[in-house]
Formats: sequence, C-alpha cells, structure tokens
Amino acid sequence: MGRPKIQKRHVDSYTIKGTTKVVQAGDTVLMRNEESDALPYVGRVEKLWADNRNNVKVDVRWYYRPEESKGGRRQFHGSKELFLSDHIDTQSADTIEGKCTVHTFKSYTKLENVEIDDYFCRFEYKASTGEFSPDRVAVYCKCEMPYNPDDLMVQCEECKDWFHPSCINLSLEQVRKLDHFYCSDCLKEANGDRKPPNGGRDMLVDTKQVEAKRSRK
Repeated sequence: MGRPKIQKRHVDSYTIKGTTKVVQAGDTVLMRNEESDALPYVGRVEKLWADNRNNVKVDVRWYYRPEESKGGRRQFHGSKELFLSDHIDTQSADTIEGKCTVHTFKSYTKLENVEIDDYFCRFEYKASTGEFSPDRVAVYCKCEMPYNPDDLMVQCEECKDWFHPSCINLSLEQVRKLDHFYCSDCLKEANGDRKPPNGGRDMLVDTKQVEAKRSRK
C-alpha cells in the first residue's frame, strides 16, 4: 500500500515559539541554521499550513546571501545584501527564529539607522542557473562599480557622479571635512581642459557642505 496522502489545512498565522511575534504569509523570517555558529537562513513566507497531525509547516521562498550564489560575494555587495531566489522549500514552522525586514535597495539607503534585522534586496536570483535579474546595474566612480551602501562616497556637484575616497586619493577623514566637491574631469572642463591646480586630484572649491553617502556597520 502507498503512503497516505498528506492533508493540508490552511493556517492563517503562526506564533514563533517563546515569543509573541506572529508570522503570516508575506512576512520575512529568520530560520534556524543546522550549523550552530552560522548565520540564520532568511526566507519569505509563501504559505502556512498544518498536516494531519497538526504540525504547522511553512512554504518559504529563500533569500540567498552573495556568498551562497554561484558568483560568490563581490566587492560591491553590501554586508546586509540578499538575493530573492526562485528556490521554494517546505520547512517546519518550529525552525522560525524571528522576523526581519528586507527593504528595497532605495528604501534601505534612506534608513537613518540600520538595525540588526534590516536587510536589502536589489536582485532576484535563479538558483538553478546562477542568473540575476536585473542583469545590469548602474555603476559609479572611476572604478565603475555598483554602489555598496556600506561604503562612504562623495558626490561631484557638477556631474552628480559618486566617488570612493580611495579612488580619488583622499582619506575618509579628508572627505568628511570637504565642503563643495568637484571631480577632476569637471574641473578640467571648467578650466578649458587645463590641468587642475591640485595636480589632478579631486578637490573642494567652496564652502557648501558636501552630501556623503552614509557608512554602515
């Protein structure tokens, strides 16, 4: 005889054990990793249901960390960056440890304070092929790298491009003390293609406070 078919009964919500936090479909959760010293898994709850024995199960769509993808972690990946994958799995609801928030890239960069359970996602990831969507992203600075929200950057007031201090031969302390900033290309253009007076390095030119992208820890 074959095994009896599992009867799935819809469950509206689940209260995480030992807490008062309630999980529903659409929430993003932290799930216990089998390796005790490893980071928890992150997943989006697609559905909650109970089996014949009233064991609550969760259908979860996994988020991958950059180091878990086929291409691995790269320089522009933020420490709190995740990829929403097409990998859907069924787990016991007992493995849910807590809730977290996965922001859009834009909303994450506007956060005043990044909490421990704040993450962001700007790519979707096909686990079977290693493909990303979108497959192109804006790049900045002389190094032409996508923006990493962990890194401090300074914006040129003319071309509006963003630059890493190390790429323009400045220390973080020097950048924090800058007033208005123009990159060397814009200075050359303004000076009729002449060599900028600071020998080619990007420089400040007036007293308006510069806007800098926040460094995150």
